[in-house]
Order: sequence, then structure tokens, then C-alpha cells
Amino acid sequence: MTIKGSVTKRKYLNVILPLFIASMLAYIDRLNISYAALTMNKDLGFSAQVFGMGAGILFFGYIVFEVPGTVFAEKRSPSKWVVRIMLTWGIVTALMGFVHTRTQFYIVRFLVGSAEASFYPVCYSAIVPRWFNTKERPKALSILLTSMLVSSIIGSPLAGAILGIAAFGFKGWQMLFILEGALAFIFGIVLIFWLKDSPEDVNWLTQEEKKSIREDYEREIAVKNSVKKYTLWEALKDKTVLKLCFIYFMWVTGFWGFGFWLPTVLKSISGLSNSSVSWLIIIPMSVALVGFIINGNSTSKTGERRWHIALPLFIGAAGMALGTLTGNPVLSFIFTCVTAVGVYVGMGVWWTVPTSFLSGPAAAGATGLINSVGNLGGFTGPYFVGFIKTSTGDYKAAYICLAISLVIAGVAMLSLKSKAPADILVQDIDEPQKAEL
Repeated sequence: MTIKGSVTKRKYLNVILPLFIASMLAYIDRLNISYAALTMNKDLGFSAQVFGMGAGILFFGYIVFEVPGTVFAEKRSPSKWVVRIMLTWGIVTALMGFVHTRTQFYIVRFLVGSAEASFYPVCYSAIVPRWFNTKERPKALSILLTSMLVSSIIGSPLAGAILGIAAFGFKGWQMLFILEGALAFIFGIVLIFWLKDSPEDVNWLTQEEKKSIREDYEREIAVKNSVKKYTLWEALKDKTVLKLCFIYFMWVTGFWGFGFWLPTVLKSISGLSNSSVSWLIIIPMSVALVGFIINGNSTSKTGERRWHIALPLFIGAAGMALGTLTGNPVLSFIFTCVTAVGVYVGMGVWWTVPTSFLSGPAAAGATGLINSVGNLGGFTGPYFVGFIKTSTGDYKAAYICLAISLVIAGVAMLSLKSKAPADILVQDIDEPQKAEL
């Protein structure tokens, strides 16, 4: 192994791996609410519309705290902020196990979103860029975000098993939230000793290695600032940033409209038990995982971004739309796999776009804004599906609308300029070249 390869391996083990585990726990929460619905809705008397509202209201907590949390973390200590997120998020997630009314459901879901807010933007804009240069970043973020799929592969059968357990006077869905919250809290304590802000704070790099990583980061910032140095306010009102907000909103509407309802929809088309459905979900998530890694590696090699984001969205839209046209359970499941590939695989590439022309507080604020506005789709998607299901008795009309939202996101992505003015590959940093968006 080369010296550079050894450094890269250590960066993955000590930066990406702890974030990967934290992301898995965060994403398992979003999965668990969808699995809990299989029994919780009946126990608490929740309609599909009430569940959709509660599932989506989490993202209003994001909207309120995403930008200020991300900017604060970037200026102070991103790693300590992630620790704070895990500790508080673990506590409020466990509270979901004590919910008995619709109002309590809405309040606790909002608190979960508030506690978790800014986790991903801090990772994208304040932690990963300090460790991975622009050429390394698409692959690093793609690997980090495969945590979403790995959590589905691991969490699905685990959730199915826990749902069948009743202990200490709690039902299965209550145990699901209590155990998840406890794991998040414990891992938050582990992160205090594992995750650090910058190379200067660790003992697993030599002084020369620390200097090399730091100089890469400083040169990147200098080049971006030489093109245009954005203030926080300039970044928040930049036209490209606002377009990215719109694209992400349309994408996330389809993403979470699909994701939150996936177990319920699969159960309705297959007629399988809760446990069997949890195992069945492993298949589309495994297919998407392979696509995720391939897409991230391809972007790192080519530098192209727009089509690596837009094409998967078109594929996801096709899978969603075609899935509504067949009454065959096998074909419906195949189209579910196609949809999973489409909505997931571009995500790692996507989060390299804001940092391709922004840095520092501007990048943190813009990333937080994009994530918070986009996550409005995390409310509208699940709520819309629940509303249509309650009104019509099936999911077809809702899925057609979600497919349209993915197409709009893909078309809008292709409308962006093909060049990012300060997206510099490190090996070309002395002679700046414009990499493909």
C-alpha cells in the first residue's frame, strides 16, 4: 500500500466510519417510524393521514434549526456538535416509545427533527471537506451515504424481529424506539473520543501528513475565494443555491414519499407478514447500494455531476410510474427495486455540489438551507401519500405525482450550468480547471 493509500484508509476509518455509524442510526429512526406504523397505527387508532403528518412533521424541526445549527457548528466545533446531536436525539427518540395520543406523536416527532437538525449539512460542509479534497470527496460522501442503504438492509429484519417482542410492559413498536434511542445516546458518548475536527487534533497522522491535508484544504479555499468570496448572506440568496433548494425539495418529496410508505405498500401488494416484509426490503436496498457505489466512483473519475444526479432521478420516476400500471406483485416489486435505485444513488454526488463553489460559513449556511428547504419535501411527500390513500383507498395517484416530482428535479438539475466556477481538482490546483457539475 502506498503512503497516500495508507493515509486515505486511516481517514476512512477515523472520519467516514464514525459518521457512517451515526448516519445509520439517524436513518434507522426514519425507517423505524415506517415499520412501527405496521402495528402502532392500529394500537393508537391513527389513520394513514395522521401517520403521514407525524412522519413528515419531523422535517419542520429541521427547517427551524438546520441553518443556524450548521453555521454554529462550522464556526465552533463540528465534531462536538455531532456529539450533541447524537445525545439529545437519542433521548427524544426514546420518548417515542411513550407516545399515546396524536398530539404527543406530533410533538415528539418535531423534537426528534429539532435534535437531529444540521447533522448531515455539518458532515457535508464542515467535516468531510476538511479531510477529503475535491477529487476524493464524491467517493467519500457516496460511501458515507451508503449508510442509508446499509441501515435499511440491517435495520429492516431487525425492526421486524423487535416488533414481535413485548417486554417490560412495552409493545414491540415501543421497544423499537426505546432501544434505538439508547443506541444513539451510547454512540454519542463514543464519538467524544473518536471524531475530531481537523488533522491537527489527531494522533494517527504524522506531521507531514497533517500538513499535506491542511494545505490541500487551504489551497481549495483560496482558489474558491479568488473566483468569488461569498459571505453567508450572499450564499443564502445566490441563484444557484436557490435552484438547488428547489431541486432538492422536488427530489425529497419523491424520496420520502417512497421511503416512509415502503413497508406498508409492500405489505399491501404482497400480503406478507410484517417480518417477511422487513426481509423483502433488503433486496431493493441491496440493488440501490451497488448503484450508489458505482455512481460515486464514476463521478470521482470523470468529475461530471449533472447527469450522475439527473439520470437516476429519471430512472426512479419511471420505476414509480410503471409500478402503478401493473397488478402483478412480482412486476410491482421489480419496479420498486428500480425506484429505490433512482431515488438513492445520486445522493452522494449531490452533496458535493454546494462545496464545489462555496467554503466556510457560506458553504455551511447554504448546505443547511438546501437541506432544510429540501426537507420540506420530507413532510409533503409522506403526508401527500397518506392523504391520497385515505381519500382514494390506494397509492396509485400519489405515486404518479411523486414520479412527476422526480422528473421535475432531474430536468431542473440539467438546467444548471455545466461548469462550477471554483470546483478545482487538487492535482490541478495550481492551474485551476473547471470540473463538470
